[in-house]
Amino acid sequence: MEGAGADEARLDEVVARLCRGADRVVSAEDLRARLRAAAGRPLRVKLGLDPTAPDIHLGHTVVLRKARDFQDMGHIVDIVIGDFTGRVGDPSGKAGPRRQLDRDEVARHAQTYVEQLHRILDPQRTQVHFNSEWLEPLRFADVLGLASRTTVARLLERDDFANRFRQNRPIHLHEFFYALMQAYDSVALRADVELGGTDQTFNLAMGREVQRDYGQQPQVLVLMPLLVGLDGVQKMSKSLGNYVGITDAADEMFGKLMSLPDAQMETFFLLCTRLPESEVAEQLAGVASGRLHPRDVKLRLAQAVVTLYHGAAAADAAQATFVRVFSEGGVPKDVPERDLASQWQGTVIDLLADLQLVPSRSEARRLVRQGAVEIDGVGIRDPAARVTPVPGTLVRAGKRTFCRVAQGPR
Repeated sequence: MEGAGADEARLDEVVARLCRGADRVVSAEDLRARLRAAAGRPLRVKLGLDPTAPDIHLGHTVVLRKARDFQDMGHIVDIVIGDFTGRVGDPSGKAGPRRQLDRDEVARHAQTYVEQLHRILDPQRTQVHFNSEWLEPLRFADVLGLASRTTVARLLERDDFANRFRQNRPIHLHEFFYALMQAYDSVALRADVELGGTDQTFNLAMGREVQRDYGQQPQVLVLMPLLVGLDGVQKMSKSLGNYVGITDAADEMFGKLMSLPDAQMETFFLLCTRLPESEVAEQLAGVASGRLHPRDVKLRLAQAVVTLYHGAAAADAAQATFVRVFSEGGVPKDVPERDLASQWQGTVIDLLADLQLVPSRSEARRLVRQGAVEIDGVGIRDPAARVTPVPGTLVRAGKRTFCRVAQGPR
């Protein structure tokens, strides 16, 4: 009995780790039963990725880190690249149909995804699949059989479809098939567990229903919270500019994380680092009691995240740069140089665009109006201001972007 008790205690620890940070698990008891029944057999843990954008940011890594937790416990992660479902587009949270991606676009995005996945996942315990492998060969009779597994009323339970139906906005028939196709992925893989964000609750639950109809044991669902972006308000998104990309340079990643609102530190500690919960609790308690300054705790957070993607040495260097540049008002040691055409002249907006310091002229205009642009230490607030840079002119755009002019008017 003592041995059995020790085994159950160990199982308690495993389940607690695998459920850590989850918004919802359906259910923890089912997960415990799966682990017990597997008796050492690796569970098949499914994670679907829709390759609608090629770059992975910290918001995506919340479920990827959870997948790594399963791998560290000896389980296999099946990454499903939705090259077939991506041609339909996930309707979750959308007021209308998504643009359908063409095959070549999906393939390019998928390749970039796979290259970045190995920054987080263990390649030896990762299997990458494209769901066109089993969805494309289906005959029309197979599709009808799959469609018979649910009802229109059930599909209209999802909020996005229900809202569009009430507003008399169009719902295209192919959109109904998205959840069914994603569910069939679980059937094809015989998934034990599926991971996803809370915005995928309906799709993942459909997987349980369809697996049951196909005679399989319904998968356990581990639903992770959506990571709020650097603005502290909206979900992290590249299109909103509130993201931290996992391929960002170490200095850039560190600086972005230091701009995080204090109220979001606990969430980022929990979902974006692998620090022990005891250390996180101590750091946050120090802030609450006034013993620690929020900036110092944020430095620990930024260092932990950057270490995951660039290593400890790069994280230490990025911290030193941040402290020197932003706390002491200095300038980075290695400021990149960029050429301008001889006899260049124009507005500050033209300068930022030609030096490629901003993604768009509208972003340049916004930075100028916010007082976030300096030329040789002098702030520029008028977007129409004309400037005459010379070789060596130092340009700053935003908090972390510096550049020296290598060639200017002579």
